[in-house]
Amino acid sequence: MEKAELLAGVKPQHSVFTSKCSSHTAQLTESKGRDWENEVLPTVGDQVRDHLRNLKVHKSMGRDEMHLRVMRELADEVAKPLSIIFEKSWQTGEVPSDWKRGNITPIFKEEKRKTWGTTGWSVSPLCLARVTALVDKGRATDVIYLDLCKAFDTVPHNILVSKMERHGFDGWTTQWLRNWLNGRIQRVVVNSSMSGWRSVMSGVPQVSVLGPVLFNIFVGDMDSGIECSLSKFADDTKLSGVVDTLEGRDAIQRDLERLEEWARANLMKFSKAKCKVLHLGRGNPKHGYRLGDEWIMSSPAEKDLGVLVDEKLNMSRQCALAAQKDNRILGCIKKSMASRSREVILPLYSTLVRSHLEYCVQLGGPQNKKDMDQLKRVQRRAMKMIRGLEHLPYEDRLRELGLFSLEKRRLQGDLIVAFQYLKGAVLVLAELIFFIRLDIRKKFFTVRVVRHWNGLPREVVDAPLPGSVQGQLAWGFEEP
Repeated sequence: MEKAELLAGVKPQHSVFTSKCSSHTAQLTESKGRDWENEVLPTVGDQVRDHLRNLKVHKSMGRDEMHLRVMRELADEVAKPLSIIFEKSWQTGEVPSDWKRGNITPIFKEEKRKTWGTTGWSVSPLCLARVTALVDKGRATDVIYLDLCKAFDTVPHNILVSKMERHGFDGWTTQWLRNWLNGRIQRVVVNSSMSGWRSVMSGVPQVSVLGPVLFNIFVGDMDSGIECSLSKFADDTKLSGVVDTLEGRDAIQRDLERLEEWARANLMKFSKAKCKVLHLGRGNPKHGYRLGDEWIMSSPAEKDLGVLVDEKLNMSRQCALAAQKDNRILGCIKKSMASRSREVILPLYSTLVRSHLEYCVQLGGPQNKKDMDQLKRVQRRAMKMIRGLEHLPYEDRLRELGLFSLEKRRLQGDLIVAFQYLKGAVLVLAELIFFIRLDIRKKFFTVRVVRHWNGLPREVVDAPLPGSVQGQLAWGFEEP
């Protein structure tokens, strides 16, 4: 109990939550006076039934402690009463008290034991397409990584609701969400210890379906009036622009002033110590920028949602970090697992290790032989842990286990991404997908994939998307 109470006090209410209101807030929260009570109330019966039938039974149970397999098997029977509950809640705006309670599990962030965070999102890396396209053309470019302080915890509820109204949300939705956000409470849970309940005066729940949606609505107007390129993914924001002219550098500074004003008007703050600038391109003047009254520090490398990007746009550091992390995981598996059978080691490797080796390889995979060998050694070590295969060469071990080499899996990924783009399943410009070595153009994704793509037979090119079993078989990339 003492530990849970201590952790609950790490973020006191007056330093995390936002409860004050500014004159700008008052302007935002003016109602449009819509007669929403006369609007047609939506019915959700069919939607509830469809969701129940599509439940993934292997996920954990919710607060009701009902197994998802039971809910899916009884979809037709429970859909009606659940629909009545949801529609009644929607119509009256009343939200069950259990829906307003949350348990917070503290985790270590950035390997610093004095830094605490809560469970959050798992995301894919932002695309540096525009930035690297400019650098490829010889233009000096600056990328400023911005960090909103306690972004999800400090979203003012009244400003959020007013933005929803301006986006045209109907009155039923805004009333229900206003009541769902107001009166929330949470507690910290550590093992079996729980702290006392504390009021949540601002913010959006991070581990809910609605949380990310509401936060995106809140920051949707952040790029209003921005001259340069502003990229947003959840609470990660990047501002970038060409800086080989004085006009370009001044434009970035003006945009920073606009962003600071936006944060002030919306009762948010930038964590200025965490904001960094990355100078890219040859002949970069490495200009200094201010955010408010403080200078933004330059950095030789920054993580772009899991991908380490440095000033030379080289992926060697990223490969080294991936290999280091995976070697630690393999060490833990070796110490904690008594069995060395393939039925035990292979699933652990596929789930816990290989995902790091292949993270974002279409955008920034290894290109130097040194980096490729470094990643290969991780897979070689994992396969050598399996009892009965120690005496076999690496290639024979892969063949015995029915696995592809990492090189072949990267080629598979390249072809699948190219296929998805050509079929319209990926909404990103292929010619702008970046790759990380400016002096080796032949190793860019959009160049290296062409020869392999042109060598595919027609029946493979015309096959369904690789996400389906039929598509995987047609591509010939299905692992045994």
